[in-house]
Amino acid sequence: MNAPLIELHELGFAWPGQDELLDIPAFRLEAGETLFLKGPSGSGKTTLLSLLGGVQKPGRGSIRLLGTDLGALSASARDHFRVDHTGYIFQQFNLLPFLSVRENVELPCHFSRLRAQRARQRHGSVDKAAASLLAHLGLKEELLTRRADSLSIGQQQRVAAARALIGQPELVIADEPTSALDADAREAFLRLLFAECREAGASLLFVSHDQSLAPLFDRSLSLAELNRASRPVEA
Repeated sequence: MNAPLIELHELGFAWPGQDELLDIPAFRLEAGETLFLKGPSGSGKTTLLSLLGGVQKPGRGSIRLLGTDLGALSASARDHFRVDHTGYIFQQFNLLPFLSVRENVELPCHFSRLRAQRARQRHGSVDKAAASLLAHLGLKEELLTRRADSLSIGQQQRVAAARALIGQPELVIADEPTSALDADAREAFLRLLFAECREAGASLLFVSHDQSLAPLFDRSLSLAELNRASRPVEA
């Protein structure tokens, strides 16, 4: 069996002064897999994503991304590892409004030599890589020099996706990125996102409350299925 992209073993995490929020005995995400993860607000989804990205360290157990134990790295090393290997699409997109569309997409390549190198190898230059991704995601060329805050919500979403995908990170994490879109726009965006992840060879971990999207993914999981801390104690 091939090594998974992500592997969790006996992961535990608690915020200071609180009971354990996450208690996950085992979890795998395969290379190239698309996974839909659901769970109510407060169930620990965002905390889990911060652990997978190396923003937080587990209290116990291990998180391995590409075979590297994130908990064994320093905070600085985790930051570098995250930007090299993980792309994020946030619920609020987190675009920098004073930068152009192209400049927002190129940002990860300013912080990751690896992703800049991959972008240049595939497209000849970082700016060509940004333009190609935006075109594939349905944004017209004349929008590339516009300020990010001048775009519609749907357009900003595509810019955020292009930023996450540039430089071919192995993992793309999407945290409720379709919540502001109607049903038709949500599914259309997902189809584009799947196609770009396949092209880049990236795995997609997609967090959402919208259960109607789950059948589009390779696999669907509830965080409650993984997390022993969320299960009621049996008598």
